[in-house]
Amino acid sequence: MGREARRAYRVGPGDGIRRYWEGGQPSISGGRLAREGFFYYAFKGWPIAALEPPFPAALVQDIAGAESKLRHLNTDPPRTQLLEAVARQLLRAEAVASSRIEGLELSHRKLAEGVFDPEAATSNARSVLGNVRAMEEAIRLAGPRRELSVDDIRAIHRRLFEGTRDARLGAAVRTRQNWIGGRDNPWGARFIPVPEDDVPALLEDLCRFLAREDLPALAQAAITHAQFETIHPFSDGNGRVGRSLIHLVLRRRGLAPHYVPPISLVLAANYSEYERGLTAYRDGRTEEWCGIFARAVAIACDGAEALAGRIETLQERWRTQAGSPRAGSAADNLIAVLPVHPVLDLRSAQSVLGISDEAARLGIERLERAGVIREITKRKRGRAWECVGLFALLDQFERTLATSAGSNRPARRSPRPTK
Repeated sequence: MGREARRAYRVGPGDGIRRYWEGGQPSISGGRLAREGFFYYAFKGWPIAALEPPFPAALVQDIAGAESKLRHLNTDPPRTQLLEAVARQLLRAEAVASSRIEGLELSHRKLAEGVFDPEAATSNARSVLGNVRAMEEAIRLAGPRRELSVDDIRAIHRRLFEGTRDARLGAAVRTRQNWIGGRDNPWGARFIPVPEDDVPALLEDLCRFLAREDLPALAQAAITHAQFETIHPFSDGNGRVGRSLIHLVLRRRGLAPHYVPPISLVLAANYSEYERGLTAYRDGRTEEWCGIFARAVAIACDGAEALAGRIETLQERWRTQAGSPRAGSAADNLIAVLPVHPVLDLRSAQSVLGISDEAARLGIERLERAGVIREITKRKRGRAWECVGLFALLDQFERTLATSAGSNRPARRSPRPTK
């Protein structure tokens, strides 16, 4: 059968770019066609540096409402401080949601233990901690006067894979066609990104778009994310880097200087709508995608506000359990920092609070007797403790955000309730 007579696989909006998949090797998807070779259509991307998206009145209202919630979330102490404290923990939830790591379960307790003792961290914890490092790199690059480059995006990707078994993938822009869904070839894929030869120019163009300040910050974050996912410039980790870019834009534009709520978790709760939004963007209906994104931001902000209130209530309960310790005492100050350091030992408590070894020991003993913290090491030397109640609260928060309206089950795998 000649090449021209062979069937072609087409998915996604637009005409696409016709390409040929060479056969001649064992395949587990596409059957005989895959073994013999077939044509497929990769997405035909376009530059966005000068994009002028439409902003109908309803979208303007949605964006303004979501931006107002996000601003309030970042200018309402002490709740902002509490949310900053647990931001590292909440990155775990978004790491899974935005990277499509199927079946990865990691409780907030396991992540905190991995932060406390990286050498003893599980492989899942190391992967998620890589996402935290990538986010920290994005935040470092988010200065308002600094123009971003492709090398900056590659640096975020490099940090993502540092210390993992896939470290070799870090910062390597793909030189082959990739696809989303399907198996070992493009046949049956849900989306086939732009050809590899188009990736460098589109990444340069994306950086020029990131330098703009004439669009609403939230719309710029939405478009940046959708364009990055459409380019899909890396062989792995695109979802996590794409999520980092959301945070980078919102921080760089000053809309969320301290805390960005778990937007990706909300999007993942209704993954079909998220995919519909990305498809709409790729079909030129940018306003539809921006509307979906704005509503996800608003829901994430409401959830984060509620979480801050629950953490405040938990801290008050800890103080009551501990017999209302004197303000400024070691026990009271430990309660104040437990959301930031939910797992600690004598040395870390002493360092964080800037107190003597004896004061830290007495503070820990008081909280342990009161059931505010409990020992997790069960040994005489090198003892460590974790706070009681915070991990269950965070796990429940993730499960709630991962559950779409009208459902009683999370849309994606979430941590089991922590005891």
